[in-house]
Amino acid sequence: MADGSDSKLPALIAFGFVVLGLVIAAAHGLVHGSVGGGVIAAAGALPGLFGMFKGIQQDTQGTLAVSVLAVLVSLAAGAVLIVLGVIHWAT
Repeated sequence: MADGSDSKLPALIAFGFVVLGLVIAAAHGLVHGSVGGGVIAAAGALPGLFGMFKGIQQDTQGTLAVSVLAVLVSLAAGAVLIVLGVIHWAT
């Protein structure tokens, strides 16, 4: 088993991807969204899924819960930014 000190690191990386995606979208105008920022934010789901796997392996509910939250936030932020970007592009 891996030690529990770095078990939440994948979730923190996933939240970092979300923040990076929001920063990229803010550079273009947050209301207008950004397809690139949305893709980067949604890519945060990958380390979040790895964190979920580690949480299941370690039988720790805290790590699993934070990782599930990271995946959901990553996918939601990515979807919103992409949809706003496409709407802005189409109009």
